[in-house]
Amino acid sequence: MYFYVDESGHTGTNLFDENQPMLYYGVLSAKTNLDILAELKVQKIRKKLGVERLHAHELGMGGLVAIADDLSCLQKIYSPVIDVYRVAKPDHAIISFFDQVFDSGMNPAMTWTGYWTPLRYILLLKVAYLFDDDLARRAWNARIDTNNASAQAELIGICRELETRVLRIPDLRSREIIGDTLRWAVAHPSDIHYNCKTKKDVLAITPNVIGFQTVMHGIAGRLKKPKAIANITVDQQSQFNKAQKNLAEFYANARDIPLETGPGMPKMNLRNIPDAPIIFKSSKDSIGLELVDIYLWIFKRLMEGIKLPSELHPLVKAQIHKGRTDEISLQGISSRWARWFDELPEPTPEQIEAAKQIQQKDEARRKDAIARA
Repeated sequence: MYFYVDESGHTGTNLFDENQPMLYYGVLSAKTNLDILAELKVQKIRKKLGVERLHAHELGMGGLVAIADDLSCLQKIYSPVIDVYRVAKPDHAIISFFDQVFDSGMNPAMTWTGYWTPLRYILLLKVAYLFDDDLARRAWNARIDTNNASAQAELIGICRELETRVLRIPDLRSREIIGDTLRWAVAHPSDIHYNCKTKKDVLAITPNVIGFQTVMHGIAGRLKKPKAIANITVDQQSQFNKAQKNLAEFYANARDIPLETGPGMPKMNLRNIPDAPIIFKSSKDSIGLELVDIYLWIFKRLMEGIKLPSELHPLVKAQIHKGRTDEISLQGISSRWARWFDELPEPTPEQIEAAKQIQQKDEARRKDAIARA
């Protein structure tokens, strides 16, 4: 399988650009090497338009309409499939805050079940409810601040502000857990390890790298068997390519290691992660990257509710039952896990009793940690 990866909406560490709230990754997959087999046909399309390469942003709707039949022809011959993955950048700031401050491994005032089971998603949404744009921006800036003193001072201020808003949550138990967790973070900011220590650490938590995790899982999902041969070409960008390469190598090395985070939590299945190295190329040197740019441009607009010309509909129709999408966002988390909780069977009396015993043990540990704070 051949995979071509491009992204759109890149703003680096700036998560609050109102014009680009989403980071998009497009992954075009094909059973044949588009860089070789589609080269002559794409050269003819370029010549038709009088351009050196196909770039959707430069061509615009009018340019794409002019070559719509040519693109449909390529689709029929090579049957490429486009998968689109998104990261809601402002939401990522809040999710990143929660994952660090409410990690029960670092913050003992947090319940084990509230972080290492699907209950974490309920609690995350309640914590997110307390944020506004300004506080989310402050939380992110502190997260990427490599100066420990200023980052910890800001973390204290953010947690104190959130604590004043906890009463907005109607559920008493949630108020107790969230309030205790925030107060413990205020008293022990250095133990939270909230901020990044180096610029390399900052790159590792950007939406570009977080979204690339989803890309690698998507590629693994497209491969039919473990250690299948795959060729992955990624658009060359000096800022994030090294971090993307490191992530891909980590996944490949952990392919045979079972990764489970807790009961009911998603299991990370890396068995089909390819061990072939990622190839970084400019779109000037890859037909596949030219084509994924076009597909991503079209589907980005489709997902944003922008009406497409009828000439492009056949290209979209060809992907309806083939392409996959996924999204890292608060709305996505809410929709995904609401269904999961709705479909849970009623617990048996034995399960309820076992849960009470776990809760009592964890609550005793939590209260003891708070008392010693």
